Amino acid sequence: MVLTGLVTNIQRFSTEDGPGIRTTVFLKGCPLSCLWCHNIENIDPRPQTVWYSTRCIGNKACIEACPEGALELREDGMHIDREKCKACGTCEDACPSGAIKVMGNEWKSDALVDELLRDRVFFSTSGGGITFSGGEPTEQAEFVIEVAKGLKAQDIHVALDTCGYCSESIMKRILSVVDLVLYDLKVMDPEKHLKYTGVPLDRVLSNAKLVSQSGVAVWIRTPVIPDHTDDADNIRQIARFILQNMPDIQRWDLLAFNKMCVEKYSLLGLDYPLKDAELIPAEKMEELASIARAEGVGCVRWSGMTRRSKTDNQQNVSVKEVGACGETCK
Repeated sequence: MVLTGLVTNIQRFSTEDGPGIRTTVFLKGCPLSCLWCHNIENIDPRPQTVWYSTRCIGNKACIEACPEGALELREDGMHIDREKCKACGTCEDACPSGAIKVMGNEWKSDALVDELLRDRVFFSTSGGGITFSGGEPTEQAEFVIEVAKGLKAQDIHVALDTCGYCSESIMKRILSVVDLVLYDLKVMDPEKHLKYTGVPLDRVLSNAKLVSQSGVAVWIRTPVIPDHTDDADNIRQIARFILQNMPDIQRWDLLAFNKMCVEKYSLLGLDYPLKDAELIPAEKMEELASIARAEGVGCVRWSGMTRRSKTDNQQNVSVKEVGACGETCK
């Protein structure tokens, strides 16, 4: 069966989305609206037009080509009337410098399988594979399942990066075609979870248990966001949930907050809610990892950009996979 899906990016040579060298497929659509979202372009399930000021040469061919009259180049930049814009791609085709793009391209499932198989040499030599991310891949479940089947037929390792907010039936079906689940556990307080992500917590937790019971390998991922998810009690509660309900996870990654997504928000005419937040000190990341380990979780890692202590002039430093891991860490 050939199905059609909406993809914003195929990111090659990824090393953060599962084992080995991976190709990550970012899909449109997400039921969550996390305040700290780094892939804001993937929340809306529809294609969206964006403009890159640094690429624009002022040609205005895009404006002339737009059938909806949705574009206007002013002194402060390109203005896109999003009520008029249908993201048809005519402007992108007309632009000689690639300054205007449509985020979200249609792919046939068989064509995407062929495209992803181009990278198989990297997977075989590194133990890598394909990771479906987003957005939330389960929002395009039928498409993802069809592509995953094609990849599995070629012995490609497949991972699902999910927030866990989907129906139980969809989760069960997608679990049957993946080798690894990267599962987000963000906030354990139900009120805070609803406030910060826009959805209730209960479905996330029930699906987490379902994933654990499936026998599919699991990595837990927690974004550590200042003043939102970075308190010791939250980490402690996640650790206890893992121990009680997901004792066989391979690893737990604490992912330090960064602001590398600010430009994405500006491309869509939005303001990043946490643009003024500071990076988390490295010492605090290690402290949170220590709290998780003290609760008894076997393998806890932290990674990301952090802020040095005041004695080090608060310089930014990139840290990769810091922390002690137990024997089960993979």
